[in-house]
Amino acid sequence: YSGEVPENRVEVVVANLTVMDRDQPHSPNWNAVYRIISGDPSGHFTIRTDPVTNEGLVTVVRAVDYEMNRAFMLTVMVSNQAPLASGIQMSFQSTAGVTISVTDVNEPPYFPANHRLIRLEEGVPTGTALTTFSAVDPDRFMQQAVRYSKLSDPANWLSINATNGQITTTAVLDRESAYIKNNVYEATFLAADNGIPPASGTGTLQIYLIDINDNAPELLPKDAQICEKPGLNVINITAADADIDPNVGPFVFELPSVPSAIRKNWTITRLNGDYAQLSLRIMYLEAGVYDVPIIVTDSGNPPLFNMSVIKVKVCPCDENGDCTIIGAVAAAGLGTGAIIAILICIIILLTMVLLFVVWMKRREKERHTKQLLIDPEDDVRDNILKYDEEGGGEEDQDYDLSQLQQPESMDHVLNKANGVRRVDERPIGAEPQYPIRPVIPHPGDIGDFINEGLRAADNDPTAPPYDSLLVFDYEGSGSTAGSVSSLNSSSSGDQDYDYLNDWGPRFKKLADMYGGGEED
Repeated sequence: YSGEVPENRVEVVVANLTVMDRDQPHSPNWNAVYRIISGDPSGHFTIRTDPVTNEGLVTVVRAVDYEMNRAFMLTVMVSNQAPLASGIQMSFQSTAGVTISVTDVNEPPYFPANHRLIRLEEGVPTGTALTTFSAVDPDRFMQQAVRYSKLSDPANWLSINATNGQITTTAVLDRESAYIKNNVYEATFLAADNGIPPASGTGTLQIYLIDINDNAPELLPKDAQICEKPGLNVINITAADADIDPNVGPFVFELPSVPSAIRKNWTITRLNGDYAQLSLRIMYLEAGVYDVPIIVTDSGNPPLFNMSVIKVKVCPCDENGDCTIIGAVAAAGLGTGAIIAILICIIILLTMVLLFVVWMKRREKERHTKQLLIDPEDDVRDNILKYDEEGGGEEDQDYDLSQLQQPESMDHVLNKANGVRRVDERPIGAEPQYPIRPVIPHPGDIGDFINEGLRAADNDPTAPPYDSLLVFDYEGSGSTAGSVSSLNSSSSGDQDYDYLNDWGPRFKKLADMYGGGEED
């Protein structure tokens, strides 16, 4: 028997072994059991029995490498599950040879040391060659070239030679960078061959950075608060350093000699290697904000120092050493007079707001009381709203506009039913009969005419009292009143006005003015 298998493949059937057995099928006397007895010391193959056909299936269970073994010569033995009966003069088992050829496939290059770790100090200059990170192509019998490229370089610090895999720095490696985890920087590279199809493999390079003293310490805190009199409280100061031991503490804290007022007003007391205390040296310092420079030096080799400024707010304190509210304002840079002025302005503003609220409430209360005292029928504002109302227009009002004209006759008025009349119409009913005036009016005719009209209006049940004015004002055709155009006066000559005395008390004043009388 013979078969063929690609390298690096598993669970592949490479050959079928057939047997003949004249016992009853599918019984222990017929079932075949296969076993490899030679040719596979590493256990790359196994033989399984097909329960239906009783064939032996030669299967790859461990990948084979073409570069290690190009072919396998197997010897296989087969036997029944049940032993032969006694007295049978036949062999209990049978053997056969199986030849399996391995075919070569393009395998990807691989990095022998993956992950590879190198150690170096941080801060190496740009362009430094760190190492050669090369891969191996397992296809020794294929003439192929491997080329390299960069897959992952978070800080973009490295480059790789495409031909030989040499790693070179493109920036300064900083251990204090955010891309460093536990002092280690990782980068991933790719190696690919030019086979058909091409294959590739990846490798990870780890760079352990050794710390050097390249960071000066920073003073903490950046601002603080202290009482204007010494002895009440102090300021605890420390430092932070991005480096690690032994390039950090113990720290040295000191005040600069220039300007001289710094050491005159302030003093530093060492507590331990990492902490010190800043306090006032003089008995009193005016409230305000002061910039106090402090020099901090670490313990690196060589040591680094940094001058940091701490903003100290000096303010009046209470008996507990706590800064008072007024003291905090004063420390912000305002004098006592300014503080008092601010407080007075605040009080005045609050008083004005309070008075305005009280005035508004009182006004609302008075308006509400006035509304309760005024009768809705007597409310002038309501009357104004009633007379000011304008309806939807002429189309929703059924007005007889002919009533606004002076009619030639009164037939349309006389034909209306009795009842309440419009104020601009003449009353319906029997009109009083006035005596026909002579052509030349008597001086007493006007008084008689007015009296007769007054009596007629008072006795007419269909006309309101004020309607009589409209009646006398009417000057249409057919009026029973004669024309008064005949009454004339002359600017020359004397005229007798004594007849005015006969018109009654209503014309007494006129008679006295023009009638003469006793004075005449």
